[in-house]
Amino acid sequence: MNDLGVRLRAVQQRIAAAARRAKRDPAEVCLVAVTKGQPPEMIWAAYGLGVRHFGENRVEEAEAKAGDLPPDITLHMIGHVQSRKAERVASLFQMVHSVDSVKLARRLDLKCAGRATPLPILLEVNLSGEASKYGFRADRWTEDKVQQQELFTAVEEIVALSHLEVQGLMTMAPIVADPEQARPVFARLRQLRDQLADAFPQVRWRHLSMGMTDDFEVAVEEGATLVRIGRAIFAPDQPAWCAVPTAESKGGFSDQ
Repeated sequence: MNDLGVRLRAVQQRIAAAARRAKRDPAEVCLVAVTKGQPPEMIWAAYGLGVRHFGENRVEEAEAKAGDLPPDITLHMIGHVQSRKAERVASLFQMVHSVDSVKLARRLDLKCAGRATPLPILLEVNLSGEASKYGFRADRWTEDKVQQQELFTAVEEIVALSHLEVQGLMTMAPIVADPEQARPVFARLRQLRDQLADAFPQVRWRHLSMGMTDDFEVAVEEGATLVRIGRAIFAPDQPAWCAVPTAESKGGFSDQ
């Protein structure tokens, strides 16, 4: 567990340094420790080191762990969500990063009707145009007016849902050899957020969920408020605890 502390501190220091390079307050950036494949005892160990935000990719794995998790954490759903699992997601998670369709948003809204407060969500957008990734199509949103209109129309409908609270956007950059190659994707997400803020001023567009182990520093420099980091904290040689492949794993996981 001592190694966990060393790795965690290193990540936190890198986040803070990236924020300062961008003349940002490091406190603006929330570390979401991705615990896909990690047993509850590793979550408790990270909790003991001060981590309070954890990300899971798969509903089944989160359900299997749920009874063994610290009671006061914020659990983030960061993987693809199938509409038929909306009720389970609504009951387990305090934030959903990966709302990628109006259909899913409607389903979540229906299943959140009994909540005391709306469920915080982020809208996942596909800025790279990769077919392997989920998200609202936004690879040509600045020049393709049809795509832009479709995106903004979807956002308008989701924003109107009374049991969900849109808080921002999420994206996954392409896997690249040099993190700098991911910078344009992160910059475009910030640009899209700013345009949506103008179009929908009733929404507090506070979050940009972007950046993983291989590119989180660039993401922070471009405005990330939530970074999804697993491997850099828990190490690539950690044995998988419950990592059974499912349909949810297609292009929607964060962080490898």
